[in-house]
Amino acid sequence: MTKRTSPYSPEVRARAVRMVLDDQGEHASQWATINSIAAKIGCSGKTLRNWIRQSERDQGVRGVPTRDERERIKALERENRELRQANEILRKASAYFAVAELDHRSRT
Repeated sequence: MTKRTSPYSPEVRARAVRMVLDDQGEHASQWATINSIAAKIGCSGKTLRNWIRQSERDQGVRGVPTRDERERIKALERENRELRQANEILRKASAYFAVAELDHRSRT
């Protein structure tokens, strides 16, 4: 899976988000502000709204994990999965050698 790159730099996105937050009082709603700023920078209102929502998540304003937290969760889940697999291999190996030891003792 390839990650799509945006034609807008992170600096442009951050500036657009700041502009929306600064200009909210001048429009009837946040959506009206978003559309006004989006037209100025040349992106769609939906795109700018997504940038704003991501910014809110990253700052902890929204009740969801930030991007860094999501990456950390993914890494921990991967590590957990690998440890479970290693434990399963060790459990099977231990059972195998225990049976082999009992078999050896019964022959002597």
